[in-house]
Amino acid sequence: MFERLFKLKEHGTTVRTEVIAGVTTFLTMSYIIFVNPDILSTTGMDRNAIFVATCLAAALGSAVMALVANWPIGMAPGMGLNAFFAFTVVAALGFTWQQALGAVFISGIIFLLLTVTGVRSWLIAGIPHSLRSAIATGIGLFLGIIALKNAGIVVDNPATLVGLGDLKQTGPLLAILGFFVIAVLDALNVRGSILIGILVVTVLSMFLGVSEFQGVLSVPPSIAPTFLQLDIAGALHGGLVHVILVFVLVEVFDATGTLIGVAKRAKLVEEGKPSRLGRALLADSSAIVAGSLMGTSSTTAYVESASGVQAGGRTGLTALTISVLFLAALFISPLAAAVPTYATAPALLYVAGLMMRELTEIEWDDLTEAAPAALTAIAMPFTYSIANGLAFGFVSYVVLKVCTGKWNVIHPATQLVAALFVVRFAFFAE
Repeated sequence: MFERLFKLKEHGTTVRTEVIAGVTTFLTMSYIIFVNPDILSTTGMDRNAIFVATCLAAALGSAVMALVANWPIGMAPGMGLNAFFAFTVVAALGFTWQQALGAVFISGIIFLLLTVTGVRSWLIAGIPHSLRSAIATGIGLFLGIIALKNAGIVVDNPATLVGLGDLKQTGPLLAILGFFVIAVLDALNVRGSILIGILVVTVLSMFLGVSEFQGVLSVPPSIAPTFLQLDIAGALHGGLVHVILVFVLVEVFDATGTLIGVAKRAKLVEEGKPSRLGRALLADSSAIVAGSLMGTSSTTAYVESASGVQAGGRTGLTALTISVLFLAALFISPLAAAVPTYATAPALLYVAGLMMRELTEIEWDDLTEAAPAALTAIAMPFTYSIANGLAFGFVSYVVLKVCTGKWNVIHPATQLVAALFVVRFAFFAE
């Protein structure tokens, strides 16, 4: 059956290799089942329902990737957009989480249409490489400041806006320890280093009385509090147009870049070789829509899938294994509920650091490339908004290119996005 579905011999792999690759990828990305509920629950959403939605969205997305595209890539709610959903759209802009879910759903439909019509490829081809790298870096910085704030390491200061927290407190100390556990294990190439770090801090917090042990296994909680609770009308009429634009743009860059990058490592995208990229993009788009219906932020392809490819994964059987493991994770809800913010903060901070590697891809010798990239990355954490970072970057890119006589190198896609953000600031300012 597996041979017929996934063509294992054609890809030079076996069932055993694919399953091991799936387990490897799951261990590297499973931290999301603890981190995503921790972030989204700050909006007032039911934490247990988010946990179920996270697992189901990841399982469904990975299964679709396996059966439709036959690619060894795991799917789950993405880091960055979940923070934008919770801390910018809901906390800062004041929209309800139901409206935010509605915006995710609409962005998923748009994403699906862009994929089917081929416009998605046009957008990707038209966005400057420096801006793409800056977006990843800025999202990393955004996650970083959220992580430091959640850990109590960075606190509010009326004189300087931010300041250093009390590092002698239990929470910050646990978060610092968790970060070093993750970093050391990852440096030693230990699979699941982020997950292990979260669990180590969680266990220590139980011994210290910071969190309460509630067991490990149980029947999955109800998803009813978030299932089909999205407010599509509210998203359309509530001034969330620019938010939908941000969801679409980040999904286009992040998901497409991850899919192509991991597929190249697995030698699934090569010149002269039939590619299933179109099917992979379709699976990715469909997962966003499904995730919003269940009650979670945008689902996307995970770059951690590269670890499974390194372990030998070459087909959808790897992704199917990931899907099954996310379904099995539904039964550890008591453990997930016991994970404190101090345990997920170091995971966020470490992921933030990994995302900042994109800084090296920016063309620093060309000021018309470097300045917009820097503005993009800096504005995201300091305005607490991915949307503002994107706006600063795209608009400044067009302005600098035009003013220096390089207007002819500006792709129409970049011009379009910059124009949309100008309209947003002119008529839809918060």
